[in-house]
Amino acid sequence: MNPKPLPPHQQLVGRDRWPVVGERAPRHSDLPWTITVGGQVWTERRVDLHQLATMPQTTRRIDVHCVTRWSKLQMEFEGVRFAELVAAPNGQPLWNPQARFVSFVARSERSHSTSLPLQELLTLDPLIALKADGESLSSEHGGPVRMVVPGKYFYKSVKWLQRIEFLSDDRLGYWESEAGYHNGADPWKEQRYIAASLGKQDAARLIRQRDFSGRDLLSLEARGLDLEKLHASNSLLRNADLRETNLRRADFRGANLSNAHLQSADLRDANLRGADLEGADFSAADLRGADLRDASLFGVSFGVVNADGGLSQAALIDATTKITTTSFDALTPQQRAWLRSQSVTLF
Repeated sequence: MNPKPLPPHQQLVGRDRWPVVGERAPRHSDLPWTITVGGQVWTERRVDLHQLATMPQTTRRIDVHCVTRWSKLQMEFEGVRFAELVAAPNGQPLWNPQARFVSFVARSERSHSTSLPLQELLTLDPLIALKADGESLSSEHGGPVRMVVPGKYFYKSVKWLQRIEFLSDDRLGYWESEAGYHNGADPWKEQRYIAASLGKQDAARLIRQRDFSGRDLLSLEARGLDLEKLHASNSLLRNADLRETNLRRADFRGANLSNAHLQSADLRDANLRGADLEGADFSAADLRGADLRDASLFGVSFGVVNADGGLSQAALIDATTKITTTSFDALTPQQRAWLRSQSVTLF
């Protein structure tokens, strides 16, 4: 039996693992937890957790695909179908003819939200989930209640759901407007990020100065450039194209390099300590002397996995490459075995 295919550039995590991404707890409030359905509706609806739990529950196995390149297949979620929550007792929809989009808002410190077209939502048939794999949702995974939207990157499935708002015009959510995530979020089309908003002249100036510190440079195009001794601490370089770039002795401490393209980059003696490297591709990169301590390594690629399980276009790693044990433990068994064979130094 052939294994179920994954979307492009996704990496499967074990059945016993569910990585925590983003904030770990909802905003504190002494008020009872309710979900409000409002906006372009005939009648506003409000349900509390007890009412939600007494509604007909649906159990469904759904593939989870995170934008940071990990996937967890056939997770079992239990909850109320979106279409049933937003229907009146007579079965008629609550929304009025002006409704074209739906926004989902979280009870979080930053009021995270996301949106999807109404007709697409009805086709995807998402769940307002209370349980995962037979257990009540933990807080760090969105408990007590979260959205689960099949067929989309998981940032479209907001944690800690508190409001569903029907809209006549789309309203970009937190990840889409603040973090540059793609509004479509189709993992099979690899709709991870939108284009960077930085102008070409500004980007050219930053590259000349070799100082990206604290800057948001989403999807930066810097392939093949000489950026030795680059200052990029606490910068946002998600999905950056740094292939074949000279990054020797660069400072990426605390930077966000999730999904960055670093194939064949020279990262000798680079400082990547505490960086977010989830989904980054280091195939054929030179990581000798690089410091990856305390970096987040979920979904990282150190080469191209062949059909026989071997690794081609492998990164250059030796005893001078530094990784913390906690970061090391987050890797797949095959990656851990390969790194040991390269004599990587663990702290």
